[in-house]
Amino acid sequence: MRNFDLTPLYRASVGFDRMADVMDRALSADIASYPPYNIEKTGENAYRISIAVAGFGADDLNVEVKDGAVIVSGRKSAEDEGRTFLHRGIATRAFERRFTLADHVRVDGASHEDGMLNIDLIREIPEALKPRRIEIAKTLKAVEKLDS
Repeated sequence: MRNFDLTPLYRASVGFDRMADVMDRALSADIASYPPYNIEKTGENAYRISIAVAGFGADDLNVEVKDGAVIVSGRKSAEDEGRTFLHRGIATRAFERRFTLADHVRVDGASHEDGMLNIDLIREIPEALKPRRIEIAKTLKAVEKLDS
């Protein structure tokens, strides 16, 4: 496994500490494969996270936005007591998955349908950060006429 020292980034820049923290977490995090998910771009400023949550109902899932991240967790209630499974292939173990959001990205909504949890995200760039055209003023210099 590779380890990257991000200390030089802290010494040579100001205001990039959040980005360095995100990179550090991404490089040091254990890559979990449960539950599987997709991240898709659905528009110019719209995204969707789709998580396969077969066996979980909407009441078993929790979506929370905290510290610039979407945290999705699932905990199945113990309703299977008294049932005997010959084979149990649908995983219903508890999970927590975290997705770090970029600046100006907010959660627009979440829906649960056909075993999929869909979280819609939208990027809203403030007017002050949008590109804008600056008009160049044309000024006429007063020409002094010298009478000779």
